[in-house]
Amino acid sequence: MERRWFQEIVPLKASNVLGSENNEISTKWNSIIRDSLNKRTSLQFDDNKHKLKNISPNNDKVESLDGQYSKVSQHFECIISKQMVGIFISVWTRSDLRPLIQHLSVSCVGCGIMGCLGNKGSVSVRFMLHETSFCFVCSHLASGGREGDQKNRNSNVAEIFSRTSFPRGPLFDLPRKILDHDHVILLGDLNYRISLPEETIRLLVENGDWDSLFENDQLMKEQMSGNMLRGWNEGAIKFAPTYKYFPNSDMYYGCCHHGKKTEKKRAPAWCDRIVWYGKSLKQLEYTRSESKLSDHRPVKAIFTAELGLLSDPENMETLFLSERFEQIKTAFEVSTTDELVHRKQLSFRL
Repeated sequence: MERRWFQEIVPLKASNVLGSENNEISTKWNSIIRDSLNKRTSLQFDDNKHKLKNISPNNDKVESLDGQYSKVSQHFECIISKQMVGIFISVWTRSDLRPLIQHLSVSCVGCGIMGCLGNKGSVSVRFMLHETSFCFVCSHLASGGREGDQKNRNSNVAEIFSRTSFPRGPLFDLPRKILDHDHVILLGDLNYRISLPEETIRLLVENGDWDSLFENDQLMKEQMSGNMLRGWNEGAIKFAPTYKYFPNSDMYYGCCHHGKKTEKKRAPAWCDRIVWYGKSLKQLEYTRSESKLSDHRPVKAIFTAELGLLSDPENMETLFLSERFEQIKTAFEVSTTDELVHRKQLSFRL
């Protein structure tokens, strides 16, 4: 399963913030994603270990997570996408999983100008896969590099959690609020900075001392203090700060003689983050990409998630009469709980 987010896919000028949604831009992005996923990448199950892996366009073998190999091609399709001003979320899944996904819903929260416009805020997506609920919260929080500005970002997070709401469903048994879901992932330009003098930050970046930088990371410190996202998880950050670069450059803003004297300085920071909440999520990868299209470097992650299935797989086979179901069915494990729950592992990337 693929989950893509984009921050500021349109310029944040008044006509875009105050105007209607531009579907043309999101349509173009979805077209690019579709071409990329279905041309370059296929997720597949290994016949023995049932692990997910990637293969190249020419169908060459690529090693899976457990060292096994196979050649089963897969097709991806978009199950839901939504744009709010510059925030865009697009969720893609393998076609064989699509019949198992239900109760798709979107909730948008604007936290920008006048506390309501969508230049800041979140677009959240909810769905059920088997009997397990997922919620992805794509956010762009308040900016500001001064000490104390993190309180505005904390306030944005609290408002997003308070105002985000999904339909209960016909039986009123579906999760309504963000934290009601089994698996929750919050990601985007969270805008938290590093609480050190700019000169010190640049020196530590030059030396690649990520540990010393992270000790002063605002997001981590706010979590440790219990001010926000208490009990949430984030993978180890072993990559350079993702903000702020000159576009089409590997040089941070404010370095050397680039830019104009009137332009504001921006100390490097890990503004772009992926954090998660849920007992059965396991992160396999957390890193950044080197796309130079904006002044941010995008971050990406791969997770596995444990899924619950209350139905008997033997009975479900009548609903999914395919070779694919045979492979999925044998991947279940039985857990001892109050009721019979079959478990399987799903890998997805962000």
